[in-house]
Amino acid sequence: MTGAAVAQRIVLAIKVDDPALAQRLELLLADVPGLRLAQGNEVPHAAVIATPGAERSPGAERSAEPDAALTPREIQVLRLLAEGASNKSIARRLGISVHTVKFHVASLLDKFEAIGRTDAVTHAVRLGLIQL
Repeated sequence: MTGAAVAQRIVLAIKVDDPALAQRLELLLADVPGLRLAQGNEVPHAAVIATPGAERSPGAERSAEPDAALTPREIQVLRLLAEGASNKSIARRLGISVHTVKFHVASLLDKFEAIGRTDAVTHAVRLGLIQL
């Protein structure tokens, strides 16, 4: 690579708490054309920092253990949402009130940062929490 090409590389910083994973990523990204990892306190052109609950691209899932944040009841509600069940139907099937179902649905929407029921189900499928 010429001196001008080296200067045009994108300097990327990736925050990784696991030293072994950081080393693996460094080795994998070392030979990517047009990219180099930031060194020490160098200011990068871009940074990838995963935060709990933040959505990533479709190929890379959410935070490390997304299902750990869901209660067993939320998972039950989520499965019924995936079937297209209404709040009333979910309440009957689980033996809880419609108000409680609304509470669980709102909690799921919040946890997935979803804009609606279908979006929550889509996120859950991508994360492997449920299968359609």
